[in-house]
Amino acid sequence: MKAYTHPDLEQVSLPQVMQALSDPCRISIMQALMAEEELACNALPVTVAKATLSHHMAVLRDAGLILTRVEGTKCLNSVRMEAFEDYFPGLLDLLKAA
Repeated sequence: MKAYTHPDLEQVSLPQVMQALSDPCRISIMQALMAEEELACNALPVTVAKATLSHHMAVLRDAGLILTRVEGTKCLNSVRMEAFEDYFPGLLDLLKAA
């Protein structure tokens, strides 16, 4: 199983985060993860090819928005709520309200 890396949020810039959130599919992913706390990729409410979903998840992960952990054969994803709120206060609240 692949090992995932997650950036230190001190190294993530606001433009990088905004770029990650500029796609409607990624916004849907974020909203689903915030509603459910943790989801496997196949449980996300998007209808895109696996490669496209992998790309979207990598963009969100590289922007520091999500955490991916491996449990058995599943990759479980969650939003880095508390840590992200420390660096970009209020931004995730905007996604919830959208």
